[in-house]
Amino acid sequence: MAAINTANAGPFTLSPLPYDADALEPTIGAKTVGFHYHKHHQTYVDTLNKLVAGTRYADMKLEQIVRATVDKEDDKEKKIFNNAGQVWNHDFYWNSLSPTPTELSGKLKQAVERDFGGAAKLIEALATAGKEQFGSGWAWLVSKGGKLSVEKTANAMNPMAKGINCLFTVDVWEHAYYLDYQNERPKYLQELLKNLLNWNFAAENFDKEDHAVRAAAE
Repeated sequence: MAAINTANAGPFTLSPLPYDADALEPTIGAKTVGFHYHKHHQTYVDTLNKLVAGTRYADMKLEQIVRATVDKEDDKEKKIFNNAGQVWNHDFYWNSLSPTPTELSGKLKQAVERDFGGAAKLIEALATAGKEQFGSGWAWLVSKGGKLSVEKTANAMNPMAKGINCLFTVDVWEHAYYLDYQNERPKYLQELLKNLLNWNFAAENFDKEDHAVRAAAE
């Protein structure tokens, strides 16, 4: 889930939206998606390109930049992390949503039942994490050695920066929902978690870790 590398437009460009801007309606409106994607997400990409130009980060992949700059004290590196993190987070968020219903199944379903007691309790945990995240941030479903858990992070932080495998995320920055739900973040979370979760994307990410664990054991 890296932004697209280009030869003539800076290191990164805005990754294509996986669906039309109006595809998430009525849960998330086309106007919200338009502002969120073309304004907020684009600005993070543009700012990141300016910040990494002429630095050792210019030739790195997006994930490498995030991991290399997390927890740095230098002001410029903090800015690089914030923008690189937000580019990665938004790339991941758009793919965490699906305009058409997807089904929790297979190994991921077994893991959800084992670690949460079923999909309903997982969704409840995600909603709680999203509501309890003070200020701007994210709620994540992650896997660590095959075990699932829910985490919340502030601002541009994400579990990937710490080497944790992410399955999907929910954006709880106000710009993700304010045009549709104003200050009602719990309602936004309820509707998104009920209608838009991309279980196929989560399963693909879960399988990646499973394959990595198996390969390491061989």
